[in-house]
Amino acid sequence: MATRPAAHSRPKRPATAQPSTAGKAQATAATGKTRDRLVDAARSLLEEGGYAAASVQAIADRAGVSAGALYRHYPSKAELFVEVFRDAARRDLAAVDDAAADGSCIERLEAAVAAHATRALHHRRLAWALVYEPVDPLVDAERLVYRRTYARHMAGLLRQGVASGEIPEQNVELSAAALVGAIAESLVGPLSPVAGQVLSQAEIVATLVRFCRRSVGAPDSPALHGVPRGRRAGDR
Repeated sequence: MATRPAAHSRPKRPATAQPSTAGKAQATAATGKTRDRLVDAARSLLEEGGYAAASVQAIADRAGVSAGALYRHYPSKAELFVEVFRDAARRDLAAVDDAAADGSCIERLEAAVAAHATRALHHRRLAWALVYEPVDPLVDAERLVYRRTYARHMAGLLRQGVASGEIPEQNVELSAAALVGAIAESLVGPLSPVAGQVLSQAEIVATLVRFCRRSVGAPDSPALHGVPRGRRAGDR
């Protein structure tokens, strides 16, 4: 009886090489660095000329990537600007919290207001673009998140002030929201690109701090904690 020839086994396909853990980490790091470059580029262009100067091509050129690469990291220009705003908001809130770390409740309130206003006045064009210039609804929604977060920080300070007897009993959430709104409205003129001559930075900050003290029922103080001296509003 004839034996059947042995069936030839099918050649196995080579296994697809899977990226190593180290390779994935490198790719993630490279993606993060590109995103950081795009955020930094968009931020610097906003500071130079507002949203009109921050076109997709200008941002890509500044970051050293193609316009297509920008869209691979951010589906739209608006989403990139949302990230720019979030980054700026994180920096501002960290600086405000750091300035308000020590002292009595009112001293910390003064320092928080002074830090926020001083940072805005040091970077007028960027602050104007991020907070006041007409933008995509996505960025506008992020502005609201920031203002609510800032108001919560303020409310925390006021709550401590009421508990310690430094300021009278009040609705601290509403008072904090009113303070944040008043500060934002007060800075419209000084930050505007067409404002022209404005008061000195020291005078603007001192007036805002004094207003906030009086608004929450704290007595006037001859020396305002955390208020910078002598620099003009246009100084960097």
